[in-house]
Amino acid sequence: MRAFIVSMLLAFACAPAYASHCPKDMAAIDKALAAKPKLSAQQMSMVKKYRADGEALHKSGKHKDSEQTLAKARKILGI
Repeated sequence: MRAFIVSMLLAFACAPAYASHCPKDMAAIDKALAAKPKLSAQQMSMVKKYRADGEALHKSGKHKDSEQTLAKARKILGI
């Protein structure tokens, strides 16, 4: 029983670590955008949309969806 309780506490303690992936992705996208990448107007528009949508999803607690959306922006930027 003690091992079960310890494992459950560790599982809950690790949960915030998964949520921290979104801010790192957003920071990487922001850094890439600051470097003024050579993208078409359509690509730039899509990156900005995915970045904004990813942040909104993150703030609403939908981290998996946020990560998937931010991954689309990262792919366009090549990061």
